[in-house]
Amino acid sequence: MRNAYVTGSVNQELLSQNEYLAAENRILRTRLPARLRLSEPERITLAESGKRG
Repeated sequence: MRNAYVTGSVNQELLSQNEYLAAENRILRTRLPARLRLSEPERITLAESGKRG
């Protein structure tokens, strides 16, 4: 039973972190130009991250 509690606590912490990062991204996007140019390595990093998620 303890394992389920720890897992639930970790999941809740990850959810909180994701919600914070999503809000932060929304705020920061309002301060950027309409089109942000990414380098090829940056595009690759984002693509790899997106495939895992």
